Amino acid sequence: MPRMRGPRREPAPAEKAKDFKGAIKRLFHELHGFRLLIGIAFILAILGSILSIIAPDKLSNLTDEIQKGLLGNMNMEAITNIAIFLASIYILSALFTFIQALCMTTVSNKFAKSLRSRISKKINKLPLKYFDSHSIGDILSRVTNDIDLIAQSMNQSLATLVSSITLFLGTIIMMFYTNWIMALTAIGATIIGFIFMFLILSKSQKYFVQRQVELGNLDGHIEEIYSGLNVVKAYNGEKDANKKFDIYNKKVCVAEQKSHFLSGLMHPIMNFIGNFGYVAVCIVGALLTMNNMITFGVIIAFITYVRLFTSPLSQIAQGMTQLQTIAAASERVFEFVDEEEMAKEDNLTENLRKEDVKGKIEFRNVMFKYEGTEKPTINNFSAIAKPGQKIAIVGPTGAGKTTMVNLLMKFYEINSGDILIDDISTKKLKRENIHELFTMVLQDTWLFEGTIKENIAYNGDITDEKIKEVCKIVGLDHFIRTLPNGYDAKISDNDTVSAGQKQLLTIARGMLQNTPFLILDEATSNVDTRTEELVQEAMDKLMKGKTSFIIAHRLSTIKNADLILVMNDGNIIEQGNHEELMAKQGFYADLYNSQFEN
Repeated sequence: MPRMRGPRREPAPAEKAKDFKGAIKRLFHELHGFRLLIGIAFILAILGSILSIIAPDKLSNLTDEIQKGLLGNMNMEAITNIAIFLASIYILSALFTFIQALCMTTVSNKFAKSLRSRISKKINKLPLKYFDSHSIGDILSRVTNDIDLIAQSMNQSLATLVSSITLFLGTIIMMFYTNWIMALTAIGATIIGFIFMFLILSKSQKYFVQRQVELGNLDGHIEEIYSGLNVVKAYNGEKDANKKFDIYNKKVCVAEQKSHFLSGLMHPIMNFIGNFGYVAVCIVGALLTMNNMITFGVIIAFITYVRLFTSPLSQIAQGMTQLQTIAAASERVFEFVDEEEMAKEDNLTENLRKEDVKGKIEFRNVMFKYEGTEKPTINNFSAIAKPGQKIAIVGPTGAGKTTMVNLLMKFYEINSGDILIDDISTKKLKRENIHELFTMVLQDTWLFEGTIKENIAYNGDITDEKIKEVCKIVGLDHFIRTLPNGYDAKISDNDTVSAGQKQLLTIARGMLQNTPFLILDEATSNVDTRTEELVQEAMDKLMKGKTSFIIAHRLSTIKNADLILVMNDGNIIEQGNHEELMAKQGFYADLYNSQFEN
């Protein structure tokens, strides 16, 4: 699929934090298919927390019984029963935690898989204008970095957050149930942690969003540089590329530092508050014990309660940090998922069968301009291609040649006017139907990982004999036979195959498609002059009986065209065959003669 020459969007600056609640609400809405597993995980997390809350009370009883034993009144049966009960609680709590972790791991990985599948389907539904305004690296970052981040953070945070909240609330209840004075002491010593936590959360969210945005910009730059590395080296652009990389990398680093520094403050603050709580409980507990208001076991229980009380605070803080990460990443993923798709065509009932198409194409006052531009790329374009004609489209760069062909393929919607195939408007035909009628051989070659045979027969049921026959016509047969395994040799779109050979492979692929229309967009631009003559002869055979559109800069290759359309600034300024246009001594003649000047 050819890329249009539309306006490219610059890398997005660091955006301000979006609605945190809205992002989390959307995430849970998307998780509706996993509600059962999430529910089980949450229930197990709550049950595990309840068991952990019960344990300190029994630990207090055990401490009191041991203290009595030290004074000479040991009750081994009571101690044994309490010990067995505590062991059962801890084993059951561990089992609940294991199953809960298994459930959340399953949910996070399956959810990530479903997001990748949705994005894969979404890509095929997006109009080309989206890819003209977004870098490939940024899109890849959403598919890889952002989705992985959602999966990892969700696996680590959701169930833990529920468990921590349950443990936190349950501990408060048990502390007041045991002794209200000690409860107030423990809570008073740790309440400061809440204040710091919410202050930090309010400041750090924007940096998590900024980190994901800047990471996408960095990935976009890396993809752009490495995909054009030969050009960068040829023009000694490494210094400039490295300079830009350093700028993007620094922005990612700064965002990472700020987000992790602020979120990292929570843990040491919670540890300090927890230790301060231990000291307060010990002092107040000692005073109450001296006045015979509580037993020594209550102090031991409250030391455990303080740990249970501060631990969930740290986990809640960490969980909220993870939720911030999830929110920042999910905003980018769902932004892509929510992008406007190509208009649905379910209501279109017209259909053209390849076998029944006569081959007439008409452009009626077609006008098209890219989004964000004021000047039309195609302006009031009108032309008629008769069945079986060989139509050449020539003109300077930016004249609208490739744009016009892509409008014909319905890759873009025209702003006004109409395009008709056999007197049927393309507005009434589905894109799939139009694509079935055309064979395209583009200047941008594309090969996938596989054998030569598989590449040539792409998406078609073609016999080996037919493949070899076509390869002989385009002059590929000798090259293929020199490779190990011949037609079964593994190739890919890399430097092991020259640019000219790639072009010949794509031409062979196009020749095997039995369609009434043919589009050649600079199809011989990467082959040498001798190979070009051979391919031109093959193309003449291929185009026989087909309505063909040829976009060419080498005007010598289209001298035998039935009709030459000369375009400039989106308009047809001249038309006719080669001899007629040369006789006019106009724009085409100047263009043609300029290619042979010394």
